[in-house]
Amino acid sequence: MTTIKSREKCVPDAADRLDLPDVGEWKRVSPRYVVVETVGTIVFGLVLAAAAAAVWLLLDVQWALYVIGAVVLITGATVAFEPRRVRAIGYQLRRDDLLFRRGIMFTRFVSVPYGRMQLVDITRGPIARWLGLADLKFVTAAASSGVLIPGLPEADAESLRDRLVELAESRRAGL
Repeated sequence: MTTIKSREKCVPDAADRLDLPDVGEWKRVSPRYVVVETVGTIVFGLVLAAAAAAVWLLLDVQWALYVIGAVVLITGATVAFEPRRVRAIGYQLRRDDLLFRRGIMFTRFVSVPYGRMQLVDITRGPIARWLGLADLKFVTAAASSGVLIPGLPEADAESLRDRLVELAESRRAGL
């Protein structure tokens, strides 16, 4: 016996959504990280546009003009969404793990137990260093579960690194 669901029932209610208990507050990355992402997007767009322009000028291929236009449009749209995308990045220190989220349309949540962390690393690119920002990367035994928290102020990244190393050592000692 099959039942036909009404149109209203197709919309998921609160019980069907991802339930994350509010253990603490979400911490966001620095708003200055928008500059890092915007500069990277513009540089990448310029490189692609320059390559298409070189094809157009050297080989006299007309479709390269359409590629230049598409690159400019896509780069502009990406730059327009950068502030919202950066605001969607956050992390939460919970009792037994660190919860990381990112994404606007396709939101990704990654939970990394403190006892499984093997490496906590801080990296700084040239633009991020100029803005006083750093990326915090931690790796677990599973290669696919490496998490990168970008755009943290340098002091926050260093204190978070020290705190995570301390938590990881105390949780591993209990194994």
